[in-house]
Amino acid sequence: MHAFSTPCPCGHDATLDSCCGRLLRGESLATTAEELMRSRYTANAVGDADHLFRTWHPRTRPDDVRPDPTLHWIGLQVLATAAGGSDDDTGVVEFEASWEQDGSHGLLRERSTFARRAGRWLYVDGEVS
Repeated sequence: MHAFSTPCPCGHDATLDSCCGRLLRGESLATTAEELMRSRYTANAVGDADHLFRTWHPRTRPDDVRPDPTLHWIGLQVLATAAGGSDDDTGVVEFEASWEQDGSHGLLRERSTFARRAGRWLYVDGEVS
């Protein structure tokens, strides 16, 4: 069970409950590609494989989407967005995510592609640099 009264890992100044928690619980759908990307980052941070599975395009989704429990996500910065708004069918979000694992620290930079299918935003794929 997630501690929904804690700060949201996505970086917004809100609790997990009022920010990404509603998407993780399936109570709401993301209205933009960025909102979905932030909720997917949060799902990785809290270990919510169900949300990752539900929001990954079936054409590109791997069989196992479980987050690595030894990898701790510690910060997110959205660098750029292209399209991905409430009236778009595709979008791109570029971000940096900080992590730590076994005493090491790192930074993942990804340019993620999203598509809207049947009114729902889905993660398609990402280019890591």
